[in-house]
Amino acid sequence: MANSDACCSTQLIDGDGVFNASGIDKFMKEVKLSECGLSYAVVSIMGPQSSGKSTLLNNLFSTNFREMDAFKGRSQTTKGIWMARCAGIEPCTIVMDLEGTDGRERGEDDTAFEKQSALFALAVSDIVLINMWCHDIGREQAANKPLLKTVFQVMMRLFSPRKTTMLFVIRDKTRTPLENLEPVLREDIQKIWDSVPKPQAHKDTPLSEFFNVQVVALSSFEEKEEQFREQVASLRQRFHQSIAPGGLAGDRRGVVPASGFSFSAQEIWKVIKENKDLDLPAHKVMVATVRCEEIANEKYAAFVENEVCTFLLYISPTVLLSQLLMLWKSLSFFIQEWSQLEETVQSEPVSGFGKKINSLLHACFSEYDAEATYFDEGVRTAKQKQLQEKLLQLIQPAYQSALGHVRSGTLDRFKEAFEKALKGGGRFSEAANNCVESCVAQFDEKCADVVIELANWDTSKVREKLLRDIDAHVASVREAKISELTSSYEEKLKLSLSGPVEALLDGANSDTWPSVRSLLKREMQSAVLGYSTALNGFDMDEETRQNMISSLEDFARGVVEGKAREEAGRVLIRMKDRFTMLFSHDSDSMPRVWTGKEDIRSITKTARSASLKLLAVMAAIRLDDGDKDNIEKTLAVALLDTSGNPIRSITVADPLATSSWEKIPASKTLITPVQCKSLWRQFKMETEYSVSQAISAQEANKRNNNWLPPPWAILALVILGFNEFMTLLKNPLYLGVIFVIFLLLKALWVQLDIAGEFRHGVVPGLISLSTKFVPTIMNLIKRLAEEGAGAGAGAPAANENPQRSSSKSNSNAVPVGSSVSSSSSSNVTSLDNGKRHTSSSKDE
Repeated sequence: MANSDACCSTQLIDGDGVFNASGIDKFMKEVKLSECGLSYAVVSIMGPQSSGKSTLLNNLFSTNFREMDAFKGRSQTTKGIWMARCAGIEPCTIVMDLEGTDGRERGEDDTAFEKQSALFALAVSDIVLINMWCHDIGREQAANKPLLKTVFQVMMRLFSPRKTTMLFVIRDKTRTPLENLEPVLREDIQKIWDSVPKPQAHKDTPLSEFFNVQVVALSSFEEKEEQFREQVASLRQRFHQSIAPGGLAGDRRGVVPASGFSFSAQEIWKVIKENKDLDLPAHKVMVATVRCEEIANEKYAAFVENEVCTFLLYISPTVLLSQLLMLWKSLSFFIQEWSQLEETVQSEPVSGFGKKINSLLHACFSEYDAEATYFDEGVRTAKQKQLQEKLLQLIQPAYQSALGHVRSGTLDRFKEAFEKALKGGGRFSEAANNCVESCVAQFDEKCADVVIELANWDTSKVREKLLRDIDAHVASVREAKISELTSSYEEKLKLSLSGPVEALLDGANSDTWPSVRSLLKREMQSAVLGYSTALNGFDMDEETRQNMISSLEDFARGVVEGKAREEAGRVLIRMKDRFTMLFSHDSDSMPRVWTGKEDIRSITKTARSASLKLLAVMAAIRLDDGDKDNIEKTLAVALLDTSGNPIRSITVADPLATSSWEKIPASKTLITPVQCKSLWRQFKMETEYSVSQAISAQEANKRNNNWLPPPWAILALVILGFNEFMTLLKNPLYLGVIFVIFLLLKALWVQLDIAGEFRHGVVPGLISLSTKFVPTIMNLIKRLAEEGAGAGAGAPAANENPQRSSSKSNSNAVPVGSSVSSSSSSNVTSLDNGKRHTSSSKDE
């Protein structure tokens, strides 16, 4: 079977047990294993050396593993563990070719790698092919039985159970039927499982819980190659969709995602390699380990306590003089500087921190190398690495403090530079980018001064922390600037909308909400244009920018809605003011005088309709162009219907007996129908007094202007009083008496202001006249007596009376409806009436 171009292979673990981490990472990228998720399978093969494992894999999976050349002799071909991708099999299948067991190259005693590799294959594979010769079945030391026994025992101790399919491939099948071979093989596997000591958790666990055992037989590749290839092609079909239910590995458990396969395999191999049962150190290595560890501990203690003078006691005589001079030069400041350096760096930056620490570490490691130079190199290097790790762990806090000073100093310089750039009027994003670039370059330069060469510590985290701090500062400044910018535009919107909206709502009419919408749209477009231009300097993404603009638009709507709700709370006062203005003033805005000719009912209806219009306008918010409602019509039908038909009120449902308006959402409702009804009832109660006052004033005016009796009364008086009238004409003395009585009554009328007293009603007028009647009569009599006494005093006084009477008579010509209430004016009027009466008597 030819190898496919899609196949690629790499060595996973070399013959010395070193895990090829970079190789597997490259392999995963080439085969795109990370993209497979859980849809992949791992197949491995194990068996004796030179048993045809690589040949089987190459024919079965179209791989390109190296095969043994039979003409050159039988020897080890595969070293370590190799892996490749199977070509033409879905899902993605990875196959591992293990180093053969029982090889003469490793010898009889070196079986650790065989056990480790077999355990590794069982731990990471979904399907394990166990390649075995047909003639080995039934033998105690053949068919990998000792190896399987060890693997079973160690696997249960190292790993959690996972279902692995073990496919035993019987090579070079003889004439013995497979039906006879398979029971013997299964019985042997079960015996191995039963004989393995198990932990308490898996004491009664059956073999089927860990493994799915299957058996297949193949003919000889050399003797029956054509038949072998046919059988291999048939076996290959079983690996298609092997992880699907019913497939070879359809019941597998604990599958690692493909992206984590490399890390998982590496950790499993690490655990296997560190198992003490499989890897014991030699005595020589143990001695080197103990002694090198002692030397390392001594050097560490000397470093911590600044004691290096004892170093001279441990120097070997074979150490070169030049090496001693170099060490002493490095140690010239070591005795006095470490503790001081550690203390100083906690509070302030230290110049040349990295250079000083590097000199200290170099001196310490030179001491260690001089004393441990004759021990095993591998152990010496390992212990030196441990010493290095301990010293670096000791130095790391001081190193972090030094980096912290560099970071804080860089951050302070950034804040100053950024603030200065913003004050210079630059764009926010440009100023931030320039300052960040400059300060990060300064940070990198300062970090080079504190670098520890041996540590190879990464400053990226501190650098990232600096960038986060810078970003946080930039974000806070940006937030403050944007907040300031937003507040200024919100304040402008509030000033430009509050007053005009309040004025428009105060004069509510049919065009109120269209005018409010027009005002809102105009002011909002103006504000958004300026706001959007200002935001361009902050280098934000379009979505955030649109969200902020939307927030500003929402604020503008909120201002209008808030003002509308505020005005809705004062709607009753606005209604009463509008009613008063229309009811008490005429079309020229002049105060209305109730002369008796006005139609109070019509005026009241007009004023109430205007107030109802205001209530309808204020009942809901209408800021959208498509807002249509019939609130005004509903209110007019429910509140202005004055038919007074009791049958209608019983048979027709009240349209205001609800808490919401039709086609108006609750969020846009300012006054609910029920509230409108309550407000209208209160409005009518508080305005009925003004209407009743107007009606009373009109009736009083009518009474004041209508003193003549009706025409039928006048005709009756003429007909019935004809005789009395003729009597008066025949006897003129009666006319004089009647004239005197008329003058007296006229004086009383003016003095008592009878017309004015009866303006407020009949009963109040009678009560007021009853209290003023007697004093007024006494005053008139007194004035008449004084006038009589003054008339007999002489002619001059008598001559003056006509002139004074004439002037007083002229001044007494007042309208009928006028009111004189002071005592002085009453006295003057009484005096004038007395004089007039005297003059008339004298003339007569």
